[in-house]
Amino acid sequence: MLRATHQSAIPPERGEEIVYLRPDDGDAFRQAVRVVRQRADVPVAFGGQVAAEGSLHLSEFVGVRTSALKGLQIRAAAGLGGQVMTSRRPGAVSDYGSALTISHDYDVPVLAEGICSVAAVPVTVHGRVRGVIYGAARGVVPLGDRVLDTMVDATRRLAGELAVRDEVDRRLQLLDVADADRTALRDSVAIEEVRELHAEFRAIAKGLDDAVLRDRLHRACERLAHLTDSRDAVDPPALSPRELDVLSQIALGCSNAETARRLSLKPETVKAYLRSAMRKLDVHTRHEAVVAARRRGALP
Repeated sequence: MLRATHQSAIPPERGEEIVYLRPDDGDAFRQAVRVVRQRADVPVAFGGQVAAEGSLHLSEFVGVRTSALKGLQIRAAAGLGGQVMTSRRPGAVSDYGSALTISHDYDVPVLAEGICSVAAVPVTVHGRVRGVIYGAARGVVPLGDRVLDTMVDATRRLAGELAVRDEVDRRLQLLDVADADRTALRDSVAIEEVRELHAEFRAIAKGLDDAVLRDRLHRACERLAHLTDSRDAVDPPALSPRELDVLSQIALGCSNAETARRLSLKPETVKAYLRSAMRKLDVHTRHEAVVAARRRGALP
């Protein structure tokens, strides 16, 4: 069994099982907390993820002076965070200790940190609250619209990152099913679905900043290519990742313009990559390039 991480550069032997490690979502929450602290210019920022049982676990902190909040479990509807989890809407109080709009289950740890003004924003992915990000001040001062807008923007970006990770996991699960039953790939429809999945993986990977996710997708593409390659496949040519990106879209029947749009490239750039791939494969047409890449096991 191989464990593929962003440090792995050795392709798997055929027949070996690969476990793709999802990046730690805590890292993404940690980055969002730091962004809120810096861009919203609040003294304290913290947050965490909603656990499987439905409670919010506070795990990420910037600017705290004590350990009072660390590891705190927030129940749904309890305190400001619990209220935000239930309503799925941002909330704020200017004096936590005397606020009448929230319950006071967590007054002891909150006031021990000296926090007075607090804003909380849910991290919502496809209608489900996955966590909460907080911004806070130690004085009794309202946190204005600018602070809340900054927090909302940070949580939207975080939600988008989690959504991408979820989609990658979903598609990798589909790949596992296909890999477990290769006989299903004898059906032409199944083969086309694998090819579409391969092209989508490469298109998604191109726009990612997360090196771990990019590696997961590229390793998944290798598995997909191996699912349908012929027994007489030879060593794949030294095609660059961008050339493979372009060929994967061409293999679906996309025009240069469609390929450019899907990969966020200029049509002229697509043409250049295609010409380079054709030269390496020693072919003269785009169709021949796809056939040659498949024969060599570079494309499914």
